[in-house]
Amino acid sequence: MPHALKSAVQHAPLIIDTATGSLSKADQARLAHPLVGGVILFARHWQGRAQLIEQCAAIKAVRPDLLITVDHEGGRVQRFKTDGFTHLPPMAALGRHWLKPEKRPGQRALEAMNIANAAGLVLGSELRACGVDFSFTPVLDLDWGESGVIGDRAFAQDPRIVTALAQALMAGLRQAGVRNCGKHFPGHGFVKADSHTEIPVDKRSRKAIELDDA
Repeated sequence: MPHALKSAVQHAPLIIDTATGSLSKADQARLAHPLVGGVILFARHWQGRAQLIEQCAAIKAVRPDLLITVDHEGGRVQRFKTDGFTHLPPMAALGRHWLKPEKRPGQRALEAMNIANAAGLVLGSELRACGVDFSFTPVLDLDWGESGVIGDRAFAQDPRIVTALAQALMAGLRQAGVRNCGKHFPGHGFVKADSHTEIPVDKRSRKAIELDDA
């Protein structure tokens, strides 16, 4: 790799995956490439806690600087749910707690943020104990009730609630020593299509979009 390019890339840009829960020689060769910065794990890599710890150790043995990442949000997007992992609730449950009518608003907000912080700490601690460095969470999309792809993965529709709960969750992740990345940009909140399979289009007028998002 040319020195100028190596200097320009603070952390290698590619996050790749592997076919199975163990590393083949081909996987090891790909992970050793200087443009590869990390690995993303999926449910197909999960065979149990011991196997996950072994896989993470094998990845770090190829290159200690490789980031081991996962989409681990809680709810329906949580890759590891058994063998010592807590199956966390969807983030919409935290938003609903904030909005419960039977308690004072300030009390509801504080309780919801405390729960979010605890969820981040549990999520991060359990990942870190197995050697995972980084989670692609939380979902920052606004829940407009339109997107089945997002749905209960979002905290709420109100951006102020989303911001407060996301900050609390991320503080818990930091306490556990796990880094993270919020998603998605642009948000999926008002579109129905799944961007894994087609190009989603927000069919509202530009004026309507700007009223909500600008």
